[in-house]
Amino acid sequence: MKYTVEPKIFELNPELQFGIIIGRGLNNGESSDSDAQQLKEAENKVRETIKAEELRMVPNIKEYREVMQKSGINPNRFPPSTEAMVKRIIKGSSLPNINALVDLCNAVSLEKQISLGGHDLKDIHEDLSVRFSKGSEIFLPFGSTEVETVEENELIFTSGEAVQTRKWIWRQSELGKMTADTKDVFFQLVGFDGEIESLMSAMDSVEKLVVDRFAGSCERFLVTKNQNSIEFEI
Repeated sequence: MKYTVEPKIFELNPELQFGIIIGRGLNNGESSDSDAQQLKEAENKVRETIKAEELRMVPNIKEYREVMQKSGINPNRFPPSTEAMVKRIIKGSSLPNINALVDLCNAVSLEKQISLGGHDLKDIHEDLSVRFSKGSEIFLPFGSTEVETVEENELIFTSGEAVQTRKWIWRQSELGKMTADTKDVFFQLVGFDGEIESLMSAMDSVEKLVVDRFAGSCERFLVTKNQNSIEFEI
């Protein structure tokens, strides 16, 4: 299978970096007390280190918002998922426990302030790409059974005509969501060359989870303007 980031995406910001991890054979399930505690500690760290008025100036979040604006997406109306999650924590709420894999990925995203999406490979049947939509794509909203159409020229992450994430990194699809039965996962992390340490650290954390916590195996790739496509087996 192929994953490609269209060259014109890098015109929005040449420093964009896409960290890809292919996790296979994961033994997922319900969150343990230790998993729940790790998520709680990540939430507490966010509350201690990020003030509400400074949220949009957090380096990666600031860059996400600028890319969205340049692509025609209003980040105030459609905030990057990382920003929305951190904002929820700062306001005093906690994230729900979903399953071990989702909870621990959320913990990594909070700790590193990095966009981290996990997509169950059992639902992915065509090549993946980050591109602008043609207007023929469909999207199944999270928790819904009815698909919606996607307007032309929207920045999306998609498998063929099936959109995995709308408005770039705003909202994931029901198709490909990680459940307690998920075994094989496509992880997409988004960072920037100027903040490469946070991206690499987040990738290290995900790889460690796949191998140590979930007894799986993984491959990792870095997609940049100079290497805008990769291929992997599923």
